[in-house]
Amino acid sequence: MDLVLSLGLPLALAIIMLTLGLGLSGADFARVATRPRAFAIGFLAQVALVPALAYALLQVVPLDPALAFGMMILALSPGGATTNILTRFARGDVALSVSLTAVVSLLSVVTVPILVALFAGLILGEAAEAIDITALAAAMFLITTVPVLIGMAIRRLAPGFTRRIEPALLRLAAILFAVVLLAALATQWAVFAANLPVLGPLLLGWGAALLALGYALARLLGLDGRQASTISIEAGVQNGTVGITVASLIAGTAMPPFAVPSAVYGILMYVVALPAIALFLRRGDDAGRPLATRS
Repeated sequence: MDLVLSLGLPLALAIIMLTLGLGLSGADFARVATRPRAFAIGFLAQVALVPALAYALLQVVPLDPALAFGMMILALSPGGATTNILTRFARGDVALSVSLTAVVSLLSVVTVPILVALFAGLILGEAAEAIDITALAAAMFLITTVPVLIGMAIRRLAPGFTRRIEPALLRLAAILFAVVLLAALATQWAVFAANLPVLGPLLLGWGAALLALGYALARLLGLDGRQASTISIEAGVQNGTVGITVASLIAGTAMPPFAVPSAVYGILMYVVALPAIALFLRRGDDAGRPLATRS
């Protein structure tokens, strides 16, 4: 089982990030300058609202310190390609979703190691082991950023080949993701079973609150319904594979207790995300207009 996780986890994440890169181009980054308001709101929702709410909940909900730290690792992980797919299903602003995913995913190589080290001290206290921020950033760069750049290069140099292999890679990434989650839960089954009564509702409530807050924030700040649903999904859906990988890199073992929240979330996120998408699909005719323009 350890071998499956040791080899499968980085491979699964690398393939997931490669498929993300296959769907990106330079225009996705340049688009940020053409719609700065929507991007800024989505960016702040992801990098500030998500971890802030997670940390606030951990102050009122008792959770084992290792699992609490694992939840913060998950909260600091970007959404990934899953948010782009869910946004398309919800008929949201896919271009905005892709731009947010592209920028936040690449910046996470810097933000995640620094903030993970900060929250390790806050949550674990003296029990926290020293985290080598540089080494963690380098490992994340190799597993996440390099595959994205390779995917973008393949798309640029061979667009026809990209269209042919992208569906197969998406299916392979989904299979590997499922295998990694199941192996992760099996490895830490005792921890999972003992803490599920608290961890499960906490993750479900956190995800549902983020979806609602992301949508409400975007609407209150004047964005239209499609943009608001996109920001809701970007805030409410995290990348469990990144969370498991970061936890494993910190602990130096394939599946530490830090990774349990990300593994559980990888399954539970669809419980809250899919009903939200169903609600977005039932938007009224005025959903495409900002609240300020309604009569």
